[in-house]
Amino acid sequence: MTKHKIQMSKLSFLILSFGFILCFACLPAGRNFVICHLAFAQEGNRLVVLSKQIIEARTAQELYAPFEEIKDLYLKENKFTQFLDYLDSLGRNRKELEPFIDYYSALTRYQQLKFLEANQSWDEYFTRGASYRDKVTVGTQKAIQATSPTDTLHIYARLLAWQFHREQQDVFAEQSFSDLLNSVAEYAKGPTDIKPIKEVADKLFTYGEKAKARQLYKVYAGKIVASGLKDDELRDIAAGFYKEGNLELAEPIYDAYIDRIANAVQKEKIISGLAEIARVFAYQRTGPSDMLYAEKIFQKIEETGGRGAFDEGLMYLRCFNLEKAKEYKKAKDLYEDLLALFPLTTHSDEATYKIGIIHTYILRDLKAGREYFERLAQKKELSPQSISGLYQLGLLAQWQSDLTGAKEYYNKLIGLAGNNFADTAALARERLKEIEEGRVIEYNLKAFLDVALEGRASLFDAHKLELDSSAYKAKKDESINISSLASAGETGCMQVELQYLWSGHTGSTGNPALNESSFNTSYIPGTKEINLVVVSASGVIDHNIEMVDIY
Repeated sequence: MTKHKIQMSKLSFLILSFGFILCFACLPAGRNFVICHLAFAQEGNRLVVLSKQIIEARTAQELYAPFEEIKDLYLKENKFTQFLDYLDSLGRNRKELEPFIDYYSALTRYQQLKFLEANQSWDEYFTRGASYRDKVTVGTQKAIQATSPTDTLHIYARLLAWQFHREQQDVFAEQSFSDLLNSVAEYAKGPTDIKPIKEVADKLFTYGEKAKARQLYKVYAGKIVASGLKDDELRDIAAGFYKEGNLELAEPIYDAYIDRIANAVQKEKIISGLAEIARVFAYQRTGPSDMLYAEKIFQKIEETGGRGAFDEGLMYLRCFNLEKAKEYKKAKDLYEDLLALFPLTTHSDEATYKIGIIHTYILRDLKAGREYFERLAQKKELSPQSISGLYQLGLLAQWQSDLTGAKEYYNKLIGLAGNNFADTAALARERLKEIEEGRVIEYNLKAFLDVALEGRASLFDAHKLELDSSAYKAKKDESINISSLASAGETGCMQVELQYLWSGHTGSTGNPALNESSFNTSYIPGTKEINLVVVSASGVIDHNIEMVDIY
């Protein structure tokens, strides 16, 4: 927008009882006009100050802040009509104010429509909605036409127009989206205020346009990186975006920070800084995380200092993070490295048991899986994982019809468990009873073993079935939710009925019903494996396994 100087010769404010009446006697270009507006008393003083800023503004850029604050004064209390009256009171004989009046008038009607919808005020919505929508359309178009893509207001008007047309699902939605992206691309070329770029990206992300949002976040991050900030300032900005939950911005700025320090500081300091970032993004129960980005940082640590750069805690965090990212083969390899590098680690039994589970049920290498379960079974000091290792050995033997071997493992487990490890001991007793009564393994569990371990299991790769827990580290008896999401493929207009065959450690909930895709449960300490097979009328859709650690 062309910058206009606003020359003022006289300004006076008159405050009357029970309200504030704002009167401006102005002489622009030798012409007198008077603006009078009745302001709500509790905000009158601030409104006077902001209105004075608008009248005295010398450039268009100086108008944004006071207009935004005045908008908030009115609209935070849903005073839509009063704000429109205020905008009209500014007058339209000053060309530089017209795009702002048009934009904020359109924005007011847009937010009023949203307010009416949210509060189900259908009388006003249906009687006046058409005129309100016209105001949005006309106001945004006039603001757009009066400005250029180098103007901040142009971007905001384009954004509002796209939001409106998208929500209306009208024929203008696609074109308004293209116009918005083109305008932002043009706007970003100049040395402009970068705030609108982020605001557009935020809206795109909210509306599900994540790919385009990421592109704009990358542009925005590039602007920040190129702004000449010091390394520590760049790191702090990245940390700030992380705290906001905006990983799309935090990650590229952290990347730029890492590139800067790569050759600028001592190796030990680089490793320390990288470890701090990795801990931030690694799996955690609360707060945002990006497990694959954390692994990217872990790899940089290894590239910088080798495996020796990892202490026991950091190595375990990397293993656990990969496991929860479903990168099971990599997790298994690193758990093996953890045991080799730190043979006395406090995570020894957990790591050994998980390696056995991954080998057996994910990589379908029963021989390797048994080796790790045997390591646990031979340990003198009992743990939940050593007891579970015995159970897995018995289960695999039973599934392969080695009933004598299975009974030996189950009986040994029950004898060692005594009054402890009640959940796994109960499972062993169920399996023993099946053997003694000449029955096959319980249906849900056998279905999982058949799908997971037989040669035809290659048809089922867990890509059609997601299995998740609300927490992967939880306290004893703490309630957690185990949930699944199955993809049954194309079904036309028919809804596919699915059955959920849960098995393994299902905790305090017992056996979930066949129609339950999720359940709430709690556990006693140990590493608990939860198995699931999902079937439809046409057969097995897929299977999956999840592990949860209870302390």
